[in-house]
Amino acid sequence: MSFTDEQLTQDDFLGGSIKIWQPKNGYRAATDPVFLAAAIGAKSGQSVLELGCGAGTALACLCERIEGLDVHGLEIQADYADLARRNAVDNELRFAVHDGDLLNMPEPIRTASFDHVFTNPPFYEASASSAPKDGGRDTAHRIGEATLSDWIAVGLRRLKPRGYFTIIHRTERLADILAALHGKAGDVRILPLTSREGRSAGRVIVRSRKGSGGALELLSPLILHQGISHSKDEDSFWPEVRNILRNTQPIVM
Repeated sequence: MSFTDEQLTQDDFLGGSIKIWQPKNGYRAATDPVFLAAAIGAKSGQSVLELGCGAGTALACLCERIEGLDVHGLEIQADYADLARRNAVDNELRFAVHDGDLLNMPEPIRTASFDHVFTNPPFYEASASSAPKDGGRDTAHRIGEATLSDWIAVGLRRLKPRGYFTIIHRTERLADILAALHGKAGDVRILPLTSREGRSAGRVIVRSRKGSGGALELLSPLILHQGISHSKDEDSFWPEVRNILRNTQPIVM
């Protein structure tokens, strides 16, 4: 069943250049999909796939930044897939959204290969007591039957030779991500995201290249906020970060 308008908000992303319908209650996109989309180094004419696209925030951000892409998203929750299609139409962007399970993909995706595959997968294992407990947010944050290694393996299978796989996830899962990539993808770039200088990174963006033997590189962290603590009723993003979040500046990895 799709969401009603009364169950939704329409929120600005990229400084208001795109507007995303998303549920008032449930999984709501924040900065992670914007950072993920900014890290995709695609070129016009290439094909891209997002696994678990939700309401289409990352897809919309990517299409807004780079024209001429062949863009696809896969989403298991039909109501979120419907929202993603609505967001494509309302923002006059072109991307296709496919309903389906990561472990039982629809034929158009299962038989295709892409230049870039990216994902912001669920953060929690199905048994994790700390995972959210409500509806779409629960499904969006829990891995369920598909493990993190499944998400990575499926993503790599859908890539063309030498294609790029990009993932954003919690820092504590970095060892699992690297283990899943080992022997299948190289030229690994790891970008830690930390809220403020001197704090541990809570997220990492990991980009790898299928079939590459290139060495791993740990990049300098992207520090999001100025100062050691929040002190004003306004955002404290560094100018570079503000440009990523509002002006479609890419993240170069």
